[in-house]
Amino acid sequence: MIGRLAGRIDYRGADHVLLDVGGVGYIVFVSGRTLMELPATGEFAALYTDLVVREDLLQLYGFPTHQEKEWHRLLTSVQGIGAKASMAILGALGPDGTARAIALGDWSAIRSAPGVGPKLAQRVVNELKDKAPGIMAMSGSLAEVIEPVETAAKPPAAGAKPTSAAPSRAAAQADALSALANLGYQPGEAASAVAQAIGAEPDADTAALIRAALKLLAPKG
Repeated sequence: MIGRLAGRIDYRGADHVLLDVGGVGYIVFVSGRTLMELPATGEFAALYTDLVVREDLLQLYGFPTHQEKEWHRLLTSVQGIGAKASMAILGALGPDGTARAIALGDWSAIRSAPGVGPKLAQRVVNELKDKAPGIMAMSGSLAEVIEPVETAAKPPAAGAKPTSAAPSRAAAQADALSALANLGYQPGEAASAVAQAIGAEPDADTAALIRAALKLLAPKG
């Protein structure tokens, strides 16, 4: 299986690029979001790929990160979500936005993707809420997507020193998810509680996240 391609962009289409890898041209379909992020024609690019094999065709789908490729594979495991629908969701929300929507049960965000109706969006959330936390914990998705987009996109000031805040938040999130799982909570409800806790207090450490999540998970009444 072709898992990754690196080469020169020979051509850019509306939904794909032609990647020249050692003299061999590969047509790789990408989301609109990925297409905008790729360099110009003639420049070098690398994409993680997923190969779809059918009786009448072979199609490669490309992703800028391994995390996004894993989300694609997870999304296409849902009945009714093919490669095109998955690319539409990832194109509309990105991998982090997809993670946040599923963790919080926000099927309306999934519905915002072109061609995805309400019933299909609800199915995505319902079927993936217990499968998604594994990818989210490994990547730190929840900790990253809770921050405002404009803050995350802002380049560091000149001369600013690198910060370890993002990795520490990702580690706290992963540890909190693991602790809640050990306490017997289902992955979906644990991920949703941790997402809400991070939204309320983005810089919380592991202990604070666990306490906040437990309060959210406590029976109401």
